[in-house]
Amino acid sequence: MGVAPLDTIDIFDPEHLEDPYDLYRSLRETAPVHQVPGTDFYLVSTWKLVTEAVSRTEDFSSNLTGVLVRQPEGPPATFDLDGGGQAVHVLATADDPTHLAQRKLVLPVLGKRIRTLGPTVRELVDRLWSEHLRDGRIEWAGAMADRLPLAMVAHLIGLPDEDVPQLLSWAYDSTEMLGGVVSGEQLGRLFTSAAELARYLHHKLQDAQRDPDNDLLGVLAQACTAGEIAEEIAVLVLVQLVGAGGESTAGLVASAARILATHPELQERLRREPNLIAPFLEEVLRLESPFRGHHRHVTAATTLGGVELPAGSHLLLLWGAANRDPDHFEVPDEVRIDRQGVTRHLAFGKGAHFCLGSALARMEALVAITTLLERSSNVTLVDDDQPRWVPSIFVRRHLTLPLRIH
Repeated sequence: MGVAPLDTIDIFDPEHLEDPYDLYRSLRETAPVHQVPGTDFYLVSTWKLVTEAVSRTEDFSSNLTGVLVRQPEGPPATFDLDGGGQAVHVLATADDPTHLAQRKLVLPVLGKRIRTLGPTVRELVDRLWSEHLRDGRIEWAGAMADRLPLAMVAHLIGLPDEDVPQLLSWAYDSTEMLGGVVSGEQLGRLFTSAAELARYLHHKLQDAQRDPDNDLLGVLAQACTAGEIAEEIAVLVLVQLVGAGGESTAGLVASAARILATHPELQERLRREPNLIAPFLEEVLRLESPFRGHHRHVTAATTLGGVELPAGSHLLLLWGAANRDPDHFEVPDEVRIDRQGVTRHLAFGKGAHFCLGSALARMEALVAITTLLERSSNVTLVDDDQPRWVPSIFVRRHLTLPLRIH
């Protein structure tokens, strides 16, 4: 199926939000660096140019200085997040050496705790399955894909289990803001939500400073006490981990289940050969990248793919488009479990900002999908209750995914 000429395309059209892949194909073939009309945003869609942009850190900063938003009337617009250069950037939105210092502080404790989480993940998957499977049906997105990763993020940070539902609401509000499909009325609510999350985490950090544990809160609290990191920076690190920490897993767990529900022969093969579930999940990451893209800030006038980019403009690096680039992947729109280099996709980013939680996301998805297959003879979509995607140009996550479990 084709799409309209690119200069007339509205990337916020519900059709493209629901299924962006025809648009991505047109971008790759005709304008791999495409300026969104009326804005200073450029969409980068081929594997070659996305990976080139990631490597050019001097030209393309990870600082999140603006997002593309839909306007009620007229073309999309850039919503400024830089505040005249006053914004503070941490971890995924920071550049080196700041990013490297923060990563070195966070990564050891995350890595150590992730390696011990296998039994906890299995226990939580069992509980969620038992609580939410009713009469052979389960709303997989809300019951499993959303709840599982936020519970694990809370566990890693050191936040109470009973706070997970509220954390989930705050987390998805933060990515909704970056998704661009937000009305003026919604913005006020989302900013209030962001302030509430920051205030909550600030209180938890202060509590940890009085009595630090060996979780991430404790490590950051001790670093604050030692003067290694400012308290407000530590809070922003925690905000980012809560806000984005569950997205990759939520997207992966739901997309994997949907693909299985529409491919019965694939279900049967994975039940017979469970050792293939892990490479299947890598194909899901490639096919339905949980983050559709990430932002870059153009630090000085330059070019990419022969297109001139002015200083201060913005790139949206489309992982989802690059991961289906036929110049890099053979038959890119198909699931190929035996694909050579099955893990060499961009779903977790690339380079210095490679996802901190990729190992945890893979572990959680493996347990959840293994459980789904082991406890069913067949999984199908519910005929009268169609799945829905979150409307966003930033994340690729299910809003609902009702499954019938046979």
